[in-house]
Amino acid sequence: MLAWRDLADVEAGGSEIHASTVASLWAQAGIEVTMRTSHAQGSPPLGTRDGYRVIRRAGRYLVFPRAALAEATGRHGRRDALVEIWNGVPFLSPIWARGPRVTWLHHVHTEMWPLVLPPGLARVGEFVESRLAPPFYRRTSVVTLSESSKALLLERLGFRSENVHVVPPGISPMFAPGGEKSAEPSVLAVGRLMPPKAFDELIEAMARVREVVPATLSIIGEGYARDALEQQISRLGAEQWCELLGRVDDDTLVQRYQAAWVVAASSRSEGWGMTLTEAAAVGTPAVATRIPGHADAVIHGSTGMLVDSPVELVEALVNVLSNRELRERMSAEARRRALAFTWERTACDTMAVLAANARGTRHGR
Repeated sequence: MLAWRDLADVEAGGSEIHASTVASLWAQAGIEVTMRTSHAQGSPPLGTRDGYRVIRRAGRYLVFPRAALAEATGRHGRRDALVEIWNGVPFLSPIWARGPRVTWLHHVHTEMWPLVLPPGLARVGEFVESRLAPPFYRRTSVVTLSESSKALLLERLGFRSENVHVVPPGISPMFAPGGEKSAEPSVLAVGRLMPPKAFDELIEAMARVREVVPATLSIIGEGYARDALEQQISRLGAEQWCELLGRVDDDTLVQRYQAAWVVAASSRSEGWGMTLTEAAAVGTPAVATRIPGHADAVIHGSTGMLVDSPVELVEALVNVLSNRELRERMSAEARRRALAFTWERTACDTMAVLAANARGTRHGR
């Protein structure tokens, strides 16, 4: 498995959780799994996690040519199949890899490039993702997380529908109903603190929400946008109702999901929206931007609300926070739907795509 970042990386997020969980379940099933990633701060070059081997070498950018060269020359040993995780920048496995192969592509990064890179590099990244790389992947089996993300892959990258397979992520059993809701209206957001998550827009929206409902906002996650968010909170005088909790342990995360009245996501680009379905599993409804990924993770009007603008974000949060009957109905629907998403199903269905590719290749066993 070729991945940009390891789960041990300080900026690891949903993609890394997805890869690690599937890798561990494959390992439990008796498959020898090796994951090749970039260097992770404080972690050794070689290690194991939950039954699979991890190789961490090279930096954030050099990992792509170095990992491809290592695999093409067999430096890491013999393999029966290859999984490439295309997270913005591809490893271009169709050019050099032989045998059974599948690519995981969670979403298109068009809106993200100018938010995370200088203008020149952003244009290069967008060109590689949308123009240079796609022609090499036209015959590749691709796994994505949602039907809305698949539609975007077909539209923007020109992939063939029959080659793109939708396999939603699972939900850990630790996310379950329990605990108590906070006494006062509360909103929770979870994710890396980076511009594409648009936490600044959520904070601004909450300032408007508080003109109607005296709600608090808690944000769980860490990232390089923290300083800017802290300055925004200070400028708005929001220290009493908005808190940045940083990284938290699993128990705290579950408790926060359970205590929140609603979970909010203002992201501009997502492959799914794992925080939304984690919250759903404990019975907390969502208010989220209507983007590919979110449009599948949240059923509008049933398990939460989808919005198209900052104004609608404010209106939806006020509506859900002030309407107990609506919250309780959405909570029940969210919990019921979340039961369908298990990591075992994700691991099995993802392996099925790779197995089908193996049966269709000369080198498949």
